[in-house]
Formats: sequence, structure tokens, C-alpha cells
Amino acid sequence: MRVLKFILKLLIGCFLCGLIIGIAGYAYYSKDLPDVATLKDVRLQTPMQVLSKDGELIAIFGERRRTPLKYDEIPPIVVNAVIATEDARFNEHFGIDPIGIVRAMYIGVKQKGFSQGGSTITQQVAKNFFLTPEKSISRKVKEMILAIRMEKELSKEEIMALYLNMINFGSRAYGVAAAAYTFFGKTPDQLTIDEAALLAGLPNAPSAFNPISHPDRALTRRNWVLGRMLDQSYITQAQFDEAIKKPLSVSYHSPQIEFSAPYVAEMARQFMYDKFGENAYTDGYKVYTTISKTDQIAATEAVQKNIIDYDIRHGYRGAEKILWKSNEPPLNAEQIQQALDKYICYNQMCPGVVMQSSDTEAKVVLSDKSDIKILFAGMKWARPFISDNQQGAFPKKVSDTLKPGQLIWVKKSGDNWDLAQIPAVNAALVSLDSDNGAIKAIVGGYDYNLSKFNRATQALRQLGSNIKPFIYTATLEQGLTMATLLNDAPIVRTSGSQIWQPKNSPPNYAGPLRLRIGLGMSKNVMMVRALRAIGIDYAASYLERFGFPKENISHNESLALGSASFTPLQVARAYSVIVNGGYLISPYLIEKIEENNGDRVIYQHQPLIACHNCQDDEVSNDSKHLSLNNVEDVANESGNEEPEQANLKSDDKLILPDINDANKTNDNTPKYAPHTINSGIAFIMKDGLRSIVFGGSDWQGTAWRVKALGRKDVGGKTGTTNQSKDVWFSGFGGNIVTTVWMGFDDHRRELGRTFRAEAGAVTANPVWVDYMKVALKDVPVKEDVQPENVISVTIDQKTGLLPNPGAKTMSEYFIKGTEPTTYATQEVGTSVTDSQGNTSELF
Repeated sequence: MRVLKFILKLLIGCFLCGLIIGIAGYAYYSKDLPDVATLKDVRLQTPMQVLSKDGELIAIFGERRRTPLKYDEIPPIVVNAVIATEDARFNEHFGIDPIGIVRAMYIGVKQKGFSQGGSTITQQVAKNFFLTPEKSISRKVKEMILAIRMEKELSKEEIMALYLNMINFGSRAYGVAAAAYTFFGKTPDQLTIDEAALLAGLPNAPSAFNPISHPDRALTRRNWVLGRMLDQSYITQAQFDEAIKKPLSVSYHSPQIEFSAPYVAEMARQFMYDKFGENAYTDGYKVYTTISKTDQIAATEAVQKNIIDYDIRHGYRGAEKILWKSNEPPLNAEQIQQALDKYICYNQMCPGVVMQSSDTEAKVVLSDKSDIKILFAGMKWARPFISDNQQGAFPKKVSDTLKPGQLIWVKKSGDNWDLAQIPAVNAALVSLDSDNGAIKAIVGGYDYNLSKFNRATQALRQLGSNIKPFIYTATLEQGLTMATLLNDAPIVRTSGSQIWQPKNSPPNYAGPLRLRIGLGMSKNVMMVRALRAIGIDYAASYLERFGFPKENISHNESLALGSASFTPLQVARAYSVIVNGGYLISPYLIEKIEENNGDRVIYQHQPLIACHNCQDDEVSNDSKHLSLNNVEDVANESGNEEPEQANLKSDDKLILPDINDANKTNDNTPKYAPHTINSGIAFIMKDGLRSIVFGGSDWQGTAWRVKALGRKDVGGKTGTTNQSKDVWFSGFGGNIVTTVWMGFDDHRRELGRTFRAEAGAVTANPVWVDYMKVALKDVPVKEDVQPENVISVTIDQKTGLLPNPGAKTMSEYFIKGTEPTTYATQEVGTSVTDSQGNTSELF
């Protein structure tokens, strides 16, 4: 009896001691534990998505691929497979599983170390969200405490959803949705029983059971999971028999990018990183841009196609590398593959090594070890490149150009392969909505993988004749008209030993011409005379109305010929002012930003819009009748100032929201862009840009190729700098303004010539036309409303004055008060006729 009492007291004492120790341990380990209620509003690490305005995926940034799902979006077969694999008593226990703990302790004592944790799904959630992965008793105790608390605070469904959205499945896939796509290219609801079993078996050891890296292990693991599902009656025997026979049908599926726009994606990424730091890659932001898939693809293809066309015109620069010469032994297969592995494909151009060459074909091995043939038709373009201005003779047979041992570039064309080369020249395109500044498409270069430098927003290049519409607009402001006569004749200015002699291109001169013709035919000497009429300083300051940075504008007569340097984005913005009636819109790329995978909009862009119906804010026109007496002389100003290159502004962040405003939404109240140019003057200059396309009755504009679009609401201006180092085309159709630039990143190189000289009209204009054919496809033809301060007057085509009877006439626009009031001088005859009808000269 005494023994029984002693045992009873001992047990009670042990129980009390255990209880005290448990309470003390609970208190000790609980004091610094986090609040599990935060899991109700947990933010899973989710990558940032950059999307088009229509929600099509452009890029994903973030190490962990994850698409969080709600519990009711997770199919029961997946839940059951996970329970059968990880925690058979998940629906019964209170956060910890005593049987599992005893099993883990037994194995730990036996192996003298804790290799298994006996963790429930709830404990795994607690560990992953709140604790470190270390294996220790203290961490295990904290994990159990948190699990118990979680079971009180959260439902089983909430815990399971957290687990299946959080857990690592391998191959950078976190969460069941990402895993289903990564391994099967499916959404979770499309998974079959065998596929669900495969996924359920991965979290235990994602690397070891990875079905791509270790298919045999993965198959064994999957079949074990299927057996567990059968044992626990989650599937029938028939389902088990069918599933276990299926092979592993897995392959790696990268995120489904709808279309490529890497320069756009990088601008968005950089902004988000500047604003949110590393959290930009983990907090599930969705960044909606203003671009559309159709326009962006058209822009990319137009730029790449015309760069290749230029490159082919100028000849073949030779092999990328010579691996062995004709008098040397060839490399073996392994050495060839090592050489090829140093290169990647660019825009479908891939490296290859010439193995054999004859008159009719060359045999080439590619990096994937496949063999291809290049026939003469695929390389007959490859006349040798001698210089930017000179090319050699076209080859007569394949072996003239391709020889064994050469590492070359090839590109597939239909069923055949062509010789190719990575272009040295580059280009940029930026297209925007002139009414609100929304970027419709932007291309910063030939291939982002070759160069991440964004030439559309960062390349400061001389503008050439692309600047003329802005200076001519300033002359209209000062009282000149499209009918004003300026002399198209050579100019020579001497200053000491310095001689400045601007020339037309081509160097043809026609004497006095109307300003409209001078603009349409891009007459350089007329532009210089127009600049002299208004003064250099006035013209330079006037350019700021178009958004051009003051720091970039030169103060000398070369300004008339486009010596100032601007980016394609700045140029497109400036042309928008002319097109939209005089409003300085602000280009923008980001439409809105959603937080937490779309739960909340944290930024909604509110553009500054052009107000076509506004009357109160009309810019006054201080037109005056300028004297043209000094246009043959040097303008009476210093005219020597050149901007410092180090101070030039690219405004590469112009199209992104201010970082400090990224958490602000708007009140949807329209906000109008500054009205910087009188609407009447903008209307007349826009009409002048149309003349550059359609010309006149007896002259052709430099942008006549734009007529191929078959629209009347188009216009634009070519631009070519000295030695053709930069070529431009900027123009509009409907409410779309697009600027194209082409040139070499090396400012010392010129675009040169082949059968003809490279210039804005023949080099940049085709890029613009190719893009605008697509961009304008569904855009209705725009009819401009004539402003009240603009009148139409019939003039004499030769003099720009009021016409006499029988004169050749045309209709011209004028700001009220600047229209001609005198008639053209009528030519007087020098012959008389007598009564018999005989004619004779008076003199």
C-alpha cells in the first residue's frame, strides 16, 4: 500500500513538475513570438509583373515565381495529395501531432540527432513564416507554440491555403500555381491525379525529387504518394492503377510572356526598384504600362528589319572569328562546341562554324550540334564591306566568302538558312498619343541583349533638319507666313579666317521661294535666313516652348541646321505640340500600379491633356511684320554659344511618375497641359508638315514616301546631319506622333552611302512608314478644326501675294492680320500688234 501511495505521489509530483516546467517553458518561449493573426493579411513573396495596357504580360522580375490562390481555387485532389503525403491527421489535430512527435523523438534518440521533425502542415507554415530553418529543441518548441496559436486563430482552409501558396516546389516555383505551370504548363484545376501526386511529393526535398533533374527519383516519389492516397481512400484502386502507369510528362515552362518589350520592362523595373527597393521583387506589384502588344511588336519589327536592310546594303564585314585557317588542322567537335558556347543567339541570329565550303554551298554546324547548309542564294548579298561609303563586288560563289574554320552568324529564312551578321548600326523609335502623352511603343535599340542602352530616352543626337518645323513656328509667331518669300541662294559668312557656308542637300538653289516650299523641300539656306530674321536668341528661347531643355540648345546660326542635340523622346514630345494645337503634354509610360497582386491600386496616372475646346487659355500671338533686310547678313547677336556636352539633359525619367507621387491616386478631374503655342500657328505649321508629304503642284516634298499610307491626315519631317551621322524622321497620323532615329553609337562614324547616300528620307522614313501602317490601322482619319484666328486666302504661287487674273494660284492659311494685302506685280508686255495683225517688239 505504501508503495502504491509513493508511486501515486511520484506521478502527481512529476505531473506537477512537468506542468510547472511546461508553463514556465511556454512563458519563456512565448515572450518574443510574433502575433499569428498577422497571417490573415500576410504578403507572400510574389514577383513583380510588368504588363501592357491590356493586361498582357511583358516581363516578370523576382527570384520566386508565385501566383497566390484562394482556398476555393485549389482543387481538392491537390489538397488530398498533400494531406496524404505531409500530414495525414491534418483535419483532426490541434496544430501538433503527438504521434508524429513521438516518432520524431524516437528516431532522433536512435540516430543521436534530430533528422526528422514530425512537423504538421501547420508547424511548417509557422516555421516558414516566423522562424529560422535551424534544427534545435528551442526552435521546435517555438514552432509548436505558434502552431497551436494558429489553429485557434485560423481555419484549416486558411492554413492549407497558406501552405500551398508558400511552399517551395523547386525550379524557383513557390506555391502550387507556379509549380503546376513550371512543370506541366497548366493551372492547378487542370492537374490530373498523377500530376497532383508528383507535386505533393516535391516539398519534402525539392532539389532531390526535381522531376526535370532527377526523373527516376521523382517517379518513385510520385508512386509512393499515390500509394498513400490509396491507403487513405482519397483515390480508388482503379484510379491508382491508371495513375501509376502514366509516365512523367514534365518539361520546364518559363513564365508565359505575351510579347517582348525589354526596354519598356527595364524602365518600369528601375522605377519600381528606386521606389520600393528589394520589395519591388517580392511584394506582388503589377505595373501596367501604356503600350499595346500590336503597336510594340510593329515598332520592334520595323526597327529590326530596317537595321538589317541597312546592314545588308553596306556589305559583309567578315567572320566573327577564325577558329582555324586553311593551312591548320581543324578543331575537333568538342573544341568547336566550346567555341560556340561563348555566344548566344540575338534576334534569331545564331552562331555556327563553317565545316566545308564549295561553289554552291557551305556546311555549317550550330551550337545545338545540328548541321545546316547555306546555299548561294542565302549569301549572295555578302559583298565585302570596305568602309561606310564603299563596298566591294558581289560574290560569284559561296567559297568566295565562306571558308572552313570561320565562326559566322546564320539566320533561318523559311526552310533555308542565310548568312547573317550582327548589325553595327542602331536605331530608336518612340511613339505617343499627342493628346495625352501616353507612350504607344518604344524601342531603344536593335536588341536589348546586345545593348541595354535605351537610345529612345537617353541618346542625345544632333537633330538636323528635324528641327526646322520648330524654328519656322517661331518665325510665324514673329510675323512671317507660309507665303513669305525667302531667297534660296548660297550663303557665305566670313569671320576672320573662318568661313561658314551652309549648303542645301542636294546643293540645288532656286532663288526666291515661299516659306512653305522651303520647309517642304528642306532648304537649308532658307532656314538660315529665317533664323536671321527673328534672331538667334529668340529662336533658342522659343524652342523651350516645345519642351526642349534649355541646356541642350545652341545659340548660333548652326541651330538652323539642327546642331542642337536631343533624344528621340524629346523630339516626339515637341512634334506633339504642333499636332495637338499647341499643348506641351508630358509623355508617360506607367498607367497604374497595383499592390499585393492586384488587391489595391496604389498609383493611377492622371495625364495632362490637350484641351481642344478650351478658349480661355489661348496663347496670345504677338505677330509683327519683320523686316527681311538683314537676312543676308549675320544676325546681330553674339551667336557663338554652344552647350556644354556634360550639361546636356536626356530627361530619361521624363516618362515615369515622380517617385514621391507613386502612392497617390487622383480625383479623376481632368488636368490640362500648358498651352505654349498659339493654336492658330500650330494649325498652320501642322498643315505645313503635310506639304512635306504631298508637295505642291510643281514640287515634291522630302517625305513623299508617307503617301504610301493612303491617308490625308499625315505629315512629317526628315532630318539628316552633316556627313549623315544621324538620320531622323518625325511625323504624325491621326493623334499618333512617332519619331525614328538611326545612326551609330560611335559618333565618329557616318551612315555613308551605297548606291545612294543614306539620309532621313531613305533610311529613317521607311522605319516610320512600316510602323505607322500598323499603328494607324484602326485609327480614323482626323479632320482638324480651323481655329478662329486662321483664315484661308488665295495667293499667287510665285510671289505669295494676292493674284492677278490668269495667275497660277493656291489657297494658303494665315493668322488674321498677316495675310497679303497687295497684288503681285503684273508683267508688262513688250510687243504691239498693228491693225493688220502684225506683231513687233517695242524694244
